[in-house]
Amino acid sequence: MTPEKNCPLCQSVHTEFFLKDKFRSYFQCNTCCLVFVPTSQRLSSEEEKSRYDLHQNIPDDPNYRKFLSRIFNPIQKLIAPKSKGLDFGSGPGPTLSLMFEEAGHIMSIYDHFYANEVSVFKKQYDFITTSEVVEHLFDPKNELDRLWECLKPGGFLGIMTKLALDRQAFDSWHYKNDPTHVCYFTKQTCEWLAKKWHAKLTFADKDVVIFSKSIYL
Repeated sequence: MTPEKNCPLCQSVHTEFFLKDKFRSYFQCNTCCLVFVPTSQRLSSEEEKSRYDLHQNIPDDPNYRKFLSRIFNPIQKLIAPKSKGLDFGSGPGPTLSLMFEEAGHIMSIYDHFYANEVSVFKKQYDFITTSEVVEHLFDPKNELDRLWECLKPGGFLGIMTKLALDRQAFDSWHYKNDPTHVCYFTKQTCEWLAKKWHAKLTFADKDVVIFSKSIYL
């Protein structure tokens, strides 16, 4: 395999062709089972941002809040009052962080395009959320490891992303057709991450996973 077809999550060279549609090609890692788009077929940073600028995620939209409640509710049940959290990939209209603030927690946000304040990674958090973010990451290994390092022992990392299934399901899956989506996690990918981090893994919903960090570090 050429370097562009190495796995961007575990960096394995043991990947294989998964599927090709009229837009792009997809490969799957034989180690962590991530499905991904080769680097040469990604959008440029300018193209990527131009598409994000079209998002209309309004903080007071009840439907958007209902959507985010799928990750908010299970995390809220786990954390103590006045916990410190980070919403990674908060987007042009931060909303999940507001929901946690309204519940009495202390929030920081980060977004590569809209809130690029890297000082947030110098702090430690009781919980970290990423809602519809990991599928966009060009460098998921370093981004996720950085988040894990920012998490306090006993803390929680919540990830909301639609999980890829088999080739047949993937072929007709609308989620892969978004050109800003370049990484598709599978159930096995989440299990691989949990093993790597020595974390407890909970599938809180069909597209919500929670990694619990051990207090014994």
